[in-house]
Formats: sequence, C-alpha cells, structure tokens
Amino acid sequence: MGEFDLIARYFTRPTTRAVLGVGDDCALLQPAADMQLAISTDMLVEGRHFFADVNPFTLGHKALAVNLSDLAACGAKPMAFTLALALPRIDEDWLAAFSSGLLALADAHGCELVGGDTTQGPLTICITVFGEVPAGQALLRSGAQAGDEVYVSGTLGDARLALDALRNHTALPAELLAPARARLEQPTPRITLGLALRGVATSAIDISDGLAGDLGHILQASGVGARIDTAIAMNLMASCAHPLWATGIVSFEDQLDYVLAGGDDYELAFTAPASARQAVQAAAQQAQTPVTRIGCIEKTPGLRLIDAQGRLLKRRYASFDHFI
Repeated sequence: MGEFDLIARYFTRPTTRAVLGVGDDCALLQPAADMQLAISTDMLVEGRHFFADVNPFTLGHKALAVNLSDLAACGAKPMAFTLALALPRIDEDWLAAFSSGLLALADAHGCELVGGDTTQGPLTICITVFGEVPAGQALLRSGAQAGDEVYVSGTLGDARLALDALRNHTALPAELLAPARARLEQPTPRITLGLALRGVATSAIDISDGLAGDLGHILQASGVGARIDTAIAMNLMASCAHPLWATGIVSFEDQLDYVLAGGDDYELAFTAPASARQAVQAAAQQAQTPVTRIGCIEKTPGLRLIDAQGRLLKRRYASFDHFI
C-alpha cells in the first residue's frame, strides 16, 4: 500500500461543512457570517507523549481530543481538522484502529478531516484544528480581573496517577487504574462547557501541562495574581473517593503534585466574577460537566497556594516542559 492508497482507505470521507475536503492542494473553509476562525495545532510523539504499545484506537481519540480541548478553552465550535502522520511502516490493523478512534471523536463533535500529509518516520501525529466563534466572544487568557473567582472543570490528577503507575510498573487496584488510565488515554474535551461559558467567563485555558503552570499563563497574560485553596483542589482527584495518600498508595505530597502539576487532564481552568456564580453553575449544568470554585484572582501578581489552615505553601509547581 502506498501513501495515497493509505490516505484514501483510512482518512478520506465526504465533507458536509467544509467547502472542499481531502484531495486538493488546500481545503477551503467558510466560517459563518460574523464568525472568527479559531486555529490550534498539537503534536504527539511516541516516547514523549504516549507509550509505544498504546492502544491505537485510544491514541486516535487522544490525538484529536487534545486539539479540541484548545477550542473548548477558546469557546469555539469545532469545524474541521488536518492530520499530518509519520509512520515507521504501514500496519493496516494499527491504521484501522487509529482512524476509528480518531474519526469517532471527530464525528461526535461534527469536526471534519479535510486534509493533511503522511510520510515514513518515527511515529508522530500532528493535528491542526479549526473552529469558529462569534467575533469578539472568544475566551482568552488575558481577561481575568482582581475579584474574579477561579474554577476548574471535572477532575484533576488521575491521568498522572495512571502515567506513574504504567511508567514505574506500580501495582494499583484495578478499580483505580482503569478509570485513571481512561483519563490518561481518552480525555474528554470540554467543548460544550466552553461554548456555555461564552459571555460568562472572563478568561480560560485548558489544563494540559498542570493546573499551577497553566493557570500561571492566565495570570501572566492578565497581569494579576491568584490565591488557590489546595485543600479543595486535592478533592478534585476522582480517586479521592479512596484517599490515596491516607491508604499509602501514594504520599500526600505526590497526590498534591498530581493535582497541581500532573498534566494531561484536559479540563478547563477559568475565571468569572463573583456575581456570575449562578451563571457559571447554569453553564455547568447545560454542559453536564461539574465545575469547582478553587480560589480567587488578586491584584498582586503571582500564584499563592494555601493549605487547609490557610498557610502559604513554600513549594512551587511548574508546567510540564517538553525540553526537560
């Protein structure tokens, strides 16, 4: 099978939203009147972002999910995406599973595959996703203001728990490993929540590299600081139904690290005025996604983490760095 046979068999389908789909030098996208295009690119590299033996179906899902998560953080509705795929060799069983996982998530969000490229090389997946948002209504990192409250969606830390268990061959009870691994390998992009937060949230970001580091991007872009209650944040780990640190499965410090700096959560962190609490909860109900208020925005720059007694934590938590 050659390159163009591969594309035709696994990645070519009719398009309904795009003016022109796969098969020409460029795809043509036409956003609706008074809409802006939101565009984002993410790359996944074997050995850096996923294990070599990962299920190709879940890998296809995640490859698109991490891109859709960026659209969610912007409050944009998915339109289309392109796929650049480097493969060590052509493995039809792998391609069938990978494309199934990829396109199932694409179909769930009405996001059409409209082009891309394939080549031989180390397994690398690069997706560029396109969405649309009403002009002037995009959620940005730069809108947080002193007095706003800080929220996060869903749960945090479980993906990192699974990653450490798989990487270090740690024995975890099956009832903990299975849902944690699902969070790592098949994250849920919060598209519906992002759309519902338009006009409510003052800023937003998706949590891909850890809550503390990603929230720091909002603080820097907005020129503000924040105070975060880590006692509340600790309870955001779904596995807290079984207090991991209390059982000795992981230490208290490790669990705090998972929640604040674990990464791969693909939840939304966002800010909203205190007067918007009811609107935030309405958006959460509309999206059927829980949100938790974990702190507040302050005028003084910097991120301040407090414990259950209100004391400042001395330890600092940084984002994941692809070059460290």
